Amino acid sequence: MLYLGEGDGTGGLLKENPEDFVVMEITSKGKVLELNRKYACSELGETEEPSGAFTTFILQKRNWETIKAVTEIAKKTGRGRKSVSYSGTKDRKSVSVQLASIYGVEPESVMAVRLPEISINGAWKSNGTELGSNLGNRFSVKVREATRPGNANRIIESLAGVFPNYFDRQRFGYRLNNQRVGMAILRNSHEEAAMEFLTYTGNETDPESSEARSRLLDERDFSKALGYFPRHLRYERIMIEHISRYNNFANALRRLPRGILLMFVHSVEDLIFNMALEQRVKDRNFNSPESCGADAYGFPDLSTTVASPGRFPLGCLVGYETDESLISEYEKSAMESIGLSRESFKIRSMPEISMKGAFRPLLSPLLGLNVSGSEDCISLEFSIAAGSYATIFLNEITRTGGMELSSLLS
Repeated sequence: MLYLGEGDGTGGLLKENPEDFVVMEITSKGKVLELNRKYACSELGETEEPSGAFTTFILQKRNWETIKAVTEIAKKTGRGRKSVSYSGTKDRKSVSVQLASIYGVEPESVMAVRLPEISINGAWKSNGTELGSNLGNRFSVKVREATRPGNANRIIESLAGVFPNYFDRQRFGYRLNNQRVGMAILRNSHEEAAMEFLTYTGNETDPESSEARSRLLDERDFSKALGYFPRHLRYERIMIEHISRYNNFANALRRLPRGILLMFVHSVEDLIFNMALEQRVKDRNFNSPESCGADAYGFPDLSTTVASPGRFPLGCLVGYETDESLISEYEKSAMESIGLSRESFKIRSMPEISMKGAFRPLLSPLLGLNVSGSEDCISLEFSIAAGSYATIFLNEITRTGGMELSSLLS
């Protein structure tokens, strides 16, 4: 995707070790959760609920995926995965601290959990933690082996406190094909969607999985596939079992959790947004009839959306209820190029995953940005809003890890 900053990148490597990528959550009350610090809920402006059914806790982890970490904590306390929630996911290869909550477990039991490279830095009775409730994240990042470290300040100056608010690669799945599944669903091509999910091998990193996917594509024998598909591909096996019995691809897709089906469709919205934003970056045109103001922390506040130019111009995440007059020529061009329209997101065959539409800031602000370094190592500290991607900003600096839109469209 095109860069907004001017000049050549610094080069260099990210996440050489977890300590090079520190993520500290900014809570809904605007408090930055510091590493290795124990908190009482009152220190964070939180309210303890003695009769609450949940325990909110502060999770610090190193080199753990968020979902896997909370699942292991649930197991340790005798609960299931569905009992645990969190405000936001953090990168696996990092050291991070964030809020999470668990149903039906006392604070003392959570504090007693012992897992490698995980610590619980506080716990209290509450009404639970919701996904997306955090304001943002504070980052402390090191870029190692930079070949042109002096370019960092030049790029940052040209960005003028913002960067393009692209969706990054994790929105499109580890095989970078969520949007391909989603587009097939939007076209009501259920067999195509199912086969894309089951058999696509691009970016597949596990040889056994790649072999199984390729074999199913070649043979199309779903009964036999149950004998060789890896056990860890649980959702694929669920779909294969259904197809082998009923030969119904639409209902096989429905066997997936609704959250996964929504992810497929969301990724199409995200692709359209990225395509439109890339052209805006090329044109240096961020004018929009819709905008929003800032919250108390200085991040975009979508609850203050207004139909006029303002502090944070907004782009459309197009859905079937999106006002036609608010869809820019950039978004219309992107949709036309992939053969979709606003009405495509009214999915009559699967109404439960239809998308009404939403807005997203075109540019993400960088707050509290500090840059330092010595020789070939650059240190950056900055805060960004929830839903924005630190890696998008860091790619502006290094120019080494960007994602090409062509990889999502081929």
